[in-house]
Amino acid sequence: MTSPDHPTARPVELTLLPIGARPDDPAAAGGCGAGCGCGGGEPAFAHDPLECGLDPGLAELLAAGGLDPVQVEDIAHLAVEEDLDNGVDVTTVATVPEDAVATGDFVARQAGTVAGLQVAEAVLSLVCTDDFEVERHVADGDRVAAGQVLLSVTTRTRDLLTAERSALNLLCRLSGIATATSAWADVLAGTKTRVRDTRKTTPGLRALEKYAVRCGGGANHRMSLSDAALIKDNHVVAAGGVAEAFRSVREEFPGVPVEVEVDRIDQIEPVLAEGADLILLDNFTPEDTARAVALVAGRAALESSGRLTLENARAYADAGVDYVAVGALTHSAPILDIGLDLRPERRD
Repeated sequence: MTSPDHPTARPVELTLLPIGARPDDPAAAGGCGAGCGCGGGEPAFAHDPLECGLDPGLAELLAAGGLDPVQVEDIAHLAVEEDLDNGVDVTTVATVPEDAVATGDFVARQAGTVAGLQVAEAVLSLVCTDDFEVERHVADGDRVAAGQVLLSVTTRTRDLLTAERSALNLLCRLSGIATATSAWADVLAGTKTRVRDTRKTTPGLRALEKYAVRCGGGANHRMSLSDAALIKDNHVVAAGGVAEAFRSVREEFPGVPVEVEVDRIDQIEPVLAEGADLILLDNFTPEDTARAVALVAGRAALESSGRLTLENARAYADAGVDYVAVGALTHSAPILDIGLDLRPERRD
């Protein structure tokens, strides 16, 4: 904030709310979702998830998947508002009769793992001015073939075409993340090692992207900075040492799981002595990882990060780590190509 008396920026205290939260809601603890290694468990919504404006049945499906329907509704609103920009879909309004009704099929253009079908439905529900019929052919987490119909929607043609891109942007993005995660899960099949994500997510879409990781067979790391402590090199420098950083976290937040990053084997024993719940082996080779697993001997969970590829992931799993951390699941996954094919129109 600036003013004539204060030409330089001054911090202003603002109340930050989660998407979908109300000002009088109690602060919600972070939640990492199903399969989270930090112990966060399923997310607890700070409000009744059915308070959203979505169809109650759709809201229940979203909540059952660990998604907050209120947040999904807000994201859908943002997507649609961005596309319309306070105007109308000029192409559709000009070319499609107002009373036209059609069925559209969401079709996979390539093979992959699907995620975000109910999110796409949420977008449609905001745009469709009349009731619409939905036929669900597959479920999130299903593996599909090229040409397979995923979802069929019957509604006003104008509404369907206006919602098309917003719905597909989210559906293709989430399905791409699920598909990328499935590739890692396949490589790790038969071992105890699970692939899990990081916080390298698209701002505003973290919950959806981490949901897509779960759909692909992966596990979630912490959802936010409040779920668990992760002591990295900069924290060590700031605190004056690994032990000092660890003790500070334990003293300030005694109930929070603590993960500590190490980049040398000789750092492991002091971290174990402090009582770390999980140790992050950063840029270890598979051979050094095996030595670290033997040294730890089950006294803490182990996670590998850095140097990881689909080609060498199995070597790290065979070394015995519990997790491999792959930021690329969310920051670099290509979309899964999905399109909307309109069937011939009918008039009521």
